[in-house]
This record gives sequence, C-alpha cells and structure tokens, in this order.
Amino acid sequence: MINDTLQQALKWRYAVKKFDPQQKVSDKDWQVLENSLVLAPSSYGLQPWKFFVVQNPQLRTKLREVSWGQSQVTDCSHYVVLTYKKKMDEAHVQKYVDKIASVRGVSLASLEGYKNMMIGDVVKGPRAQIIEWWAQKQTYIAMGFLMEAAALLKIDACPMEGLEPQSYDKLLNLENTGWATVAAVAIGYRHPEDTLQNAAKVRFDNKDVVQFL
Repeated sequence: MINDTLQQALKWRYAVKKFDPQQKVSDKDWQVLENSLVLAPSSYGLQPWKFFVVQNPQLRTKLREVSWGQSQVTDCSHYVVLTYKKKMDEAHVQKYVDKIASVRGVSLASLEGYKNMMIGDVVKGPRAQIIEWWAQKQTYIAMGFLMEAAALLKIDACPMEGLEPQSYDKLLNLENTGWATVAAVAIGYRHPEDTLQNAAKVRFDNKDVVQFL
C-alpha cells in the first residue's frame, strides 16, 4: 500500500509554473513540511544550512524581480529560500556535539573523538578548501526531502535555481553573516490554468539511468 502511495505521489508531482495565490498551506501541513527540512540527513549530521520562509509580500515582490520575474515567488503559499554555511568552523561543530550530548544523554568527553574527526575534516582538512561546494550539496538533500514530503501530502512545489543568489543575499540581509543563498522552493497549490499539470512526465527509462554491477 505504501509503495503505491509513494509511486503515485512521485508521478503526481511536477514543477508548478503557476500557483493559485488564493490557496494556502494549512499550519498543520506546513509543520510537517518544516520538519522534513529539519529531519533531512547531512554529512556527519552537521546540518550546514538555514531555511528562510519568506512571507512578507513586499519582500517577495523584490525577490521576484531578481528571480527572472517568475510568478511562483509571489503567488505560492510558502516561499522557502535555502541557504548554506559558507565556512565550517569549530563553533558550529561544538554546537552540534553539545546537541548530541543533550539529546542522547551522553558525556561531552565521550564525543571528543568524533568532534576532533569532524574538525580535522571539514574545518582543518582538505575538505575545508571546498566547503562551500560541500555545504551546497548537503542543502540540496534537504530540498529533496521537502519536495517529496510535499508530494506525499498532495501539496505542490517548484524547485527554483532561476534566481540571483547575491541579490537574494542582499535582500535577506545575509551579507557578512556567513550564510549564502543556493536555491529556493515555492510551496502551494497549482492553479487550474497551469497547463503543465496535464503534461506527461518525461523521464529516461530505468535501464538508461540505473545500472546493477
């Protein structure tokens, strides 16, 4: 049963081009979607991301201007801007380790080795040289979780890279904060006039993209 539900949701979803601005996602459903972002996995569990849910109409209008004029920005119910941590530091690692100790009821001393391993990799190691690329990839994992959760709830979504990241950073006051925009997701309900909802989904055959070794 769950297999059929998931398959149907994946086939049902598409990148909505025209949202119905009159339809809003309920607070109850939004909480589930928000949790899908929070519960998304990341390397080491470091969660190098922050999500901005832009509800202010004036701010959305300004963001639309630097998003190729796409109507999804202003017409969707919830507009989520995904940002990533530009540089990993020991303070962020320590914050995560403190959270582990608190949630799991273990001592900080028992986590010292894990902490040092993470610092040795993403703060002081070779990966630190490509940390922005690494953090961006992690953030896209969260995007995927959000979109699949939305599809299961029969809530529409549109992933958006057609935007000017630096302009977003300026409008969201992210400059000099250590966070930067990578993409966004518009959440809401498709407009009856969005003709793409009736278009057949085009994908390569399984055999073309999945290979067993």
